[in-house]
Amino acid sequence: MNTAGTIDRPLTHDPKKQAPMKPSTSEPAGSAIPDSTTSGATEARQNRTREMQLMQEALARAHMHDRLHDAHRQRQATRLAVAQRMQRRAERASLRARRALAMAVMQ
Repeated sequence: MNTAGTIDRPLTHDPKKQAPMKPSTSEPAGSAIPDSTTSGATEARQNRTREMQLMQEALARAHMHDRLHDAHRQRQATRLAVAQRMQRRAERASLRARRALAMAVMQ
């Protein structure tokens, strides 16, 4: 049995392999929307996809830049805290040494 496909169940889903639609006799000629080439739409879709991909890449690049900047600031803050701690320790050691020297001189 050689049955043609229906609208709900076409023989193939590839639009290029489907039979072209025949104009209806009940509609006046020229009332339908004229066929347009899909190459422009395909190019626009590909361009949009490329633009979206570039936007995602730019967003990821900005995110990584922010993370690197935060890590750099964190390292600077850690170095500053260590330097301040070492300075306080050196000041306390200096005070102990002066006190020990004063005690040695007084005896």
